[in-house]
Amino acid sequence: MAEKRTFNKLLMGLLAVLILGAIGYGAHLGNRPGSGGNVAQTGGNGLFPIKTWTRKDCTATPWAVGVVKGFFQEEGLEIVFTGDTQAAQQIPSVINGNNDVGGGFHPNALAVAIAGGARIKGVATAGIDPLPDQDPRLRHMNWYVNQKFTPDIKSFADLNKLPGQAKFSTITNNICADLLANKIADQQGVRRDKIEWISMPDIQAVQALKQGLVTVAGVHPPYYKSMEDAGMVKIADSLDAKLGVAGGVGYYVFNLDFIAQHPEEVKKFARAITKAQKWSNEHPEEARKITEDWIGVPVNATHYYAAGAAIDEALIIPWIEDLENSGVIPRGKVKPSDLVLSSDVHAGNI
Repeated sequence: MAEKRTFNKLLMGLLAVLILGAIGYGAHLGNRPGSGGNVAQTGGNGLFPIKTWTRKDCTATPWAVGVVKGFFQEEGLEIVFTGDTQAAQQIPSVINGNNDVGGGFHPNALAVAIAGGARIKGVATAGIDPLPDQDPRLRHMNWYVNQKFTPDIKSFADLNKLPGQAKFSTITNNICADLLANKIADQQGVRRDKIEWISMPDIQAVQALKQGLVTVAGVHPPYYKSMEDAGMVKIADSLDAKLGVAGGVGYYVFNLDFIAQHPEEVKKFARAITKAQKWSNEHPEEARKITEDWIGVPVNATHYYAAGAAIDEALIIPWIEDLENSGVIPRGKVKPSDLVLSSDVHAGNI
C-alpha cells in the first residue's frame, strides 16, 4: 500500500511539472514582442476575428448564445473556434497567442499562472454562483456518488467512514472543483488529504462514477441531468462551500499584448459576452436549449452569469487565500488586481 501511495505521489508530481512547464513555456512565448497581435485584420465579412477553442463543455452557453443571438456580430466581432484544447493547455494557448481569449478561468488558475510569469488578465466576469433563493439547478457545481458502491455516503462528512482516500474527479488542478470541494470538506470535518484528485472532463466523470472508478464526481450544470438519469445521488453543491457568489466566479482572459494592440476589440468583446450572459440569465429555458444543441448532451440547466460590467475584485480574495494557505503560491505573490483589469472595459477605460 505504501508503494502505491509513493507511486501516486511521483505520478502527480510528474504531471505537475509537465503542466507548470507548459505554462512557463507559454509565458516565454507570450512575453515575446508582438506574440499576441497576430489577428490584426478584419475577415472577408468585415468582422474582426477573435480566436478561442471550441466549446463543448459547461463553459459553452455565453459563446453559443452570443453567436446564435448575434451579440458578437452586433459589436463587429466574429468568434473563430480553433478546435479542442485540453484543459491544461488552455491558459498557455492564450499566453502564446494560439488563442486570443479564454474563459471563464477561475481565480486560482489565473493566480498560479500569473505567479509563474504569465502576462494575462481578465477583462470581464463570466460565471458566478447564484444566491441561495435562486434555482439550485444553476449552482456552479454538484457532487454525486454511486450508492451501488458507496451506500453509506450521503454527505461529505460520511467520507470519513471510508478506509483510505476518496477518489474525486476534477477537470484539472487549481480550478473550482478542488477549491470548492476542499472548502466543503473543511466545513464538514473531512481532512483535505482524505481526497485523491483524478483528472478527467465532466462528461467522462459521469461514466467513471457509474463504473466505480471514482468515489465522488463533481460536475457542472450541463451534466447534472446525465448524473441524475444514471441514478447517481447528489451529496453537495457549491452553496455548501459558503463562499456566496464568489463560489462560481471566473473571468474571460486575453494576454497583455493583445489587450495593448486591440483595446477597442477587447472592449467590444466584453460588451458582447456580457450581453449574452444577461440574456442567458433572463431566458434560462432558451439558453438551456441552445447549450444542449451546442454541446450535444441533454442539459437541464446552465451556469448562472454576471450580468453587469463591473469586476468585483473582492470575489477573488478567497481563491488566492486558499492557494496561499495550501502552499501552492507564496503569500503576497499575487493580489486581486494582478488578475483582472482594474478599470471598467465596458466604459472604455482600458
